[in-house]
Amino acid sequence: MSRALHDVATGTLFGVALNYQGLLKQRLAEFEQPPYQKPPIKPVLFIKTPNTRNQHGAEVVHPGNGERLQPGPALGVVIGKTVSRVSPAEALDYVAGYTIVNEFSLPEDSYYRPAVKAKCRDGFCVIGPELVPSAQLADPHSLAIKLYVNGVIRQQNNTANFVRDIPRLIAEISEFMTLHAGDVLITGTPEDRVDVVPGDRVEVEISGLGRLVNHIVAQ
Repeated sequence: MSRALHDVATGTLFGVALNYQGLLKQRLAEFEQPPYQKPPIKPVLFIKTPNTRNQHGAEVVHPGNGERLQPGPALGVVIGKTVSRVSPAEALDYVAGYTIVNEFSLPEDSYYRPAVKAKCRDGFCVIGPELVPSAQLADPHSLAIKLYVNGVIRQQNNTANFVRDIPRLIAEISEFMTLHAGDVLITGTPEDRVDVVPGDRVEVEISGLGRLVNHIVAQ
């Protein structure tokens, strides 16, 4: 039985950038430039602040003023109990379940310094429609992800294409930071993000998790 999301996903929202193979390949040339000269060797994390929380069926406000708004379809992993310095082999024991996340953002200039102004606007992290317990999802690493805008598929991928799988993400993050029950790990948005405008109906569908629906409105 699915559980009400607002009862469990109450903690910090941790985003992982560059966690799809195709996206990483698209940005490799950029990472070879100074000052970095190599791709990231650890997960590139960002936080969606509490004001970004939003829900299934709600409106998402377009920033206007010539800005571009992009949905970010992603698999959300909800932590079920406190975890610190766990091995990849045991990491999934700490997962309560999975949900859909639409991680809205303005276009990103740099993946090394994800911009707070681009990612942390009101209502920019939609979570839902429900929590599907881990036991009900046979394999979180073979899920089709589709983004629909006004009923048309505009972006699609599969969690099989993660750079780091969920156990490795939890292990690498919990190595330096304790994760608590209710924290949500946003496992990454695939390449080829699209722009949406006021009036658009935006839906994220993940196999086994349902469909998350929102409407874009003007400021």
